[in-house]
Amino acid sequence: MANEFNRTVLLVDDEPAILKTSSLMLKGRGFSKVLTALDSREVMKILAEEPVSVVVLDLYMPQISGQELLPQIIATYPHTSVIIMTALDETQSAVECMRAGAFDYLVKPVESDRLEATVSKALEASTLSREMSSLKDYLLTDRLKYPEAFSSIITCDKRMRSIFQYVEVIAPSQLPVLITGETGVGKDMLAKSIHNVCRSKGQFVAVNVAGLDDNMFSDTLFGHKRGAFTGADQARDGLLARAAGGTIFLDEIGDLSDLSQIKLLRLLQEQEYYPVGSDVTRKSTARVVLATNKPLRSLMAAGTFRHDLYYRLCTHQIEIPPLRDRPDDIPLLMEHFISKACAALGRESMAIDPAFADQLKTYPFPGNIRELEAIVFDAVVRQASGTLSLNGSSMVMPGSDNFDFSQQKMDQEPDFEMIRSIFGGFPSISQMEDYLIVEAMKEVKGNQGAAAALLGITRQTLNKRLGEFRKEGGGTDNSIAAG
Repeated sequence: MANEFNRTVLLVDDEPAILKTSSLMLKGRGFSKVLTALDSREVMKILAEEPVSVVVLDLYMPQISGQELLPQIIATYPHTSVIIMTALDETQSAVECMRAGAFDYLVKPVESDRLEATVSKALEASTLSREMSSLKDYLLTDRLKYPEAFSSIITCDKRMRSIFQYVEVIAPSQLPVLITGETGVGKDMLAKSIHNVCRSKGQFVAVNVAGLDDNMFSDTLFGHKRGAFTGADQARDGLLARAAGGTIFLDEIGDLSDLSQIKLLRLLQEQEYYPVGSDVTRKSTARVVLATNKPLRSLMAAGTFRHDLYYRLCTHQIEIPPLRDRPDDIPLLMEHFISKACAALGRESMAIDPAFADQLKTYPFPGNIRELEAIVFDAVVRQASGTLSLNGSSMVMPGSDNFDFSQQKMDQEPDFEMIRSIFGGFPSISQMEDYLIVEAMKEVKGNQGAAAALLGITRQTLNKRLGEFRKEGGGTDNSIAAG
């Protein structure tokens, strides 16, 4: 999907020196496609041949003035932003042009920072205008242009389809996208779909920023130059460089420190960053997609999330509904997870007891899709063959004789005396993690994919923990599975 029209700027002025200077200013600030016109009579012809997002228009020119051209441009190309360029003594006329529909005006001579800032804002306005128009068309036709980009997301929910349509509309934009929603709803999968719709040549690079202090955040994203800190024996590119021309996905941004938030804001505003230890900026060409399961407005009110960063992120915001609000998706997801579990365990596929699916529709799913996957894997592991039913699952369901929401937490509290006896005292979190990993691997006879699903973690996370376990002398994967 092409993005070029989003950054195409047309400069119109009868003074060659001003055209040359302004063009060089914009190209030096990253606007690669800048068109120029000395003759105002050529403007409408250029616009007819070339999609343009912003026109910087001199107010007074021979042949046709900017005041005359303005209404023609607005009427013919309503999504194109027009900036009026005027002399100091012509500001009243410029204000009248604003009332007639111009986006803004600039007074000659224009400083490069002012020109860049105004053109950037005009580009955003033009992009949003196009997107709103496209979204209306999409919603009226109820179609997807790139359905294959969403093939990994299993759903029949109308709200999810509307989200897919919105993603296709905003795909050409380089503005950041914020994905919100509860844990386990599939924010990472939607981020990958955004990347797929963009048809970018670059990579999709994901990083969970939770738990990263500012130094780690900067080094991970921006990289460092040689000698930047102790142990930096050679320069290293960060993940932004790896995602050049593609997409960088930053998960759990609600956990960022204030200093990291400032650096992220600069990246989003300027599309540039400093590698650690360097005073030379580098341009970023990666599309930025971000996600959080935290209420950012509440964090703003508490003073832990910056207002300016929040409003920068709000341009394109997508909230994924929780699974409990999408009950019709549950049978589809169950079929998918059963096939996945049976394939991982080397078994033939199993049928679903309709009563099991109906009961799951009444369950609140605090862990959403990730929790459903764990439930299905657990049931498949416990039932060797036949039809998958609640009887084969270890969970207590709403509607069953022994289910009580008010008592559910109490009923599920662990026996701490038993835990103490296993570990010879109160265990650390690390000890509990190791214990659960060992038990999960035993349960599924060493199958890492099935064990990861039981534990509610990704296979990559499990592989990492198993590697750490082996280094600590915990044995091989086979010995773990064998007990």
